[in-house]
Amino acid sequence: MLFPIIMAGGHGTRLWPLSRQQHPKQFLALLDSQLSLLQTTLTRLIGLEVGLGIHTPLLICHEEHRFLAAEQLRQLAKRSPQGLDKAQIMLEPKGRNTAPALAVAALYTQQISALHEAADPIILALPADHAISDVPAFQAAIAAALPLAQAGKLVTFGITPTHAETGYGYLRRGTAIANTEGFVVDEFVEKPDQATAEVYLASGNYYWNSGMFMMRASRYLSELAHLQPKILAACQTALSKSERDLDFIRLDAAAFAASPSISVDYAVMEHSTNSAMVPLAAGWSDVGSWSALAQQLEPNNQANGNNVYENNACENKGNTLRGDVLIEDVSNSLIMAEHRLVAALGVTDLVIIETKDAVLVAHKDREQEVKKLVARLAADGRTEHIVHRECHRPWGKFDAIDKGERYQVKRITVDPGARLSLQLHHHRAEHWIVVSGTARVTQGDKVHLVYENQSVYIPVGQLHALENPGQLPLELIEVQSGAYLGEDDIVRFADSYGRAERVKGEG
Repeated sequence: MLFPIIMAGGHGTRLWPLSRQQHPKQFLALLDSQLSLLQTTLTRLIGLEVGLGIHTPLLICHEEHRFLAAEQLRQLAKRSPQGLDKAQIMLEPKGRNTAPALAVAALYTQQISALHEAADPIILALPADHAISDVPAFQAAIAAALPLAQAGKLVTFGITPTHAETGYGYLRRGTAIANTEGFVVDEFVEKPDQATAEVYLASGNYYWNSGMFMMRASRYLSELAHLQPKILAACQTALSKSERDLDFIRLDAAAFAASPSISVDYAVMEHSTNSAMVPLAAGWSDVGSWSALAQQLEPNNQANGNNVYENNACENKGNTLRGDVLIEDVSNSLIMAEHRLVAALGVTDLVIIETKDAVLVAHKDREQEVKKLVARLAADGRTEHIVHRECHRPWGKFDAIDKGERYQVKRITVDPGARLSLQLHHHRAEHWIVVSGTARVTQGDKVHLVYENQSVYIPVGQLHALENPGQLPLELIEVQSGAYLGEDDIVRFADSYGRAERVKGEG
């Protein structure tokens, strides 16, 4: 049984300001106007079930992303009815890198296989934030890796390099493994400098390290027992003490936090005598930088959907433009406008990313250092690296339109049939104005409907709830006023999403 493990725990800081801590890149539709990177990763599995006996995937993500993950699975079901929305979601209480994540996955798949009296499962670990353009080639590599994994090998996929890349780690190919398409991995190599990367490319013996793996669950766990016993012990306890929360599996927080934080490569692959590699040439990218994203997007001198041209638009100058962009004498630049017009004049080799609350301007030679800016934001106590101005919730979303001393204005969208928790606030009052749709409002022991162009006032300390009983999205403007307007000023008494005692500040 082939058991896909989708690892979606990263935060994608190098793609700030599009990627944020509470809405990282795997949940963004960066390459497809309809599907996120996570959703695209899942759709790549369609067709593998033929001849391989593929199991419903296990998705591992941070607990703060649980509703994002669940909603994207639900959306995917509308487009791909192959049951991908039924993937089990396992929640990491704290990010501990890929080795512990794969450990709890291996333990879990063994439990599931035992329930079905199936053989030792083979796990296929796939990062949720990668891009692959040639899906048939990807699936062919999976099929080629299967006999190696069945024979007890720890298989990784080496990407056939297309250029001398300094942003990836490398694998050095060893001898061929008889009667397979695989090779022994002679060495795992850190990210090289430019000169070394060119030597690697010319040799033909080096491959990019993809971070994708296939192996028997028992083989990985036995390697952990030998090489990383602290990881195995912590993960065994975390899973044994896990709890069901709605559709989620919550790992025990204390036990999982006790695990060392380390990648699969460092923990096991580099030290094992059973590591193997299958070459993969499938248009792969980890979409780990702005240049990597630009390479996946088609260069153009026309901003998509806005018909904004440069005077000399007939000459492609290596620009990649998205959104409302106006350029003059600009070359080899990535410019993305999410919210307003971005105009550029006489520049080259720049990355310009505009969002509702932040703008990044960086030289392409320095784009790998964006995470330094994110660290500065965190050190300064700011929040632009954590949340977007527009925040998604299990019931819908809100856009923080304006904020000042003692007031805040939000545009709130509540999905059909969704309901905010029954709650009260100690420090703020709220005034709701319905823009479109119908709201069912609870105030104390009274429940009433509020229609378009009507409003309701929620005083400080009043028990209240908001629900959309209609078939269309409910849009309203919320004006908050008070001495403290923090998202943690919420006391919940009932909640449809299991948050009454779990997490503060989610509406």
